[in-house]
Amino acid sequence: MNKARIKLESQDRQALDEVCNQIKSIAVKAGIQMKGPIPLPTKKMKVTTRKTPCGDGSDTYEKWELRVHKRLIEVKADDRVLREVMRIRIPPTVNVEMSLS
Repeated sequence: MNKARIKLESQDRQALDEVCNQIKSIAVKAGIQMKGPIPLPTKKMKVTTRKTPCGDGSDTYEKWELRVHKRLIEVKADDRVLREVMRIRIPPTVNVEMSLS
């Protein structure tokens, strides 16, 4: 039987977990075997900038960090379940990538 691999990414961890819980509840209702949500390593992007652009004064820096949280869910590919998953309202902050194997 085929598997559907759903990869979710977002900067907002709470919105990401809500979408994962919705997918999980659909799989439980349908009685389909599911693995996940598996937390993948969080991607951290750091930027350090100087507070004063002209260079006068003391050396003070601002540090900015952007975190991208990732989750992986594997579900047995069933047409009925995949249609329900496609109907979920996904916030614009969450990126979804689905592949069948």
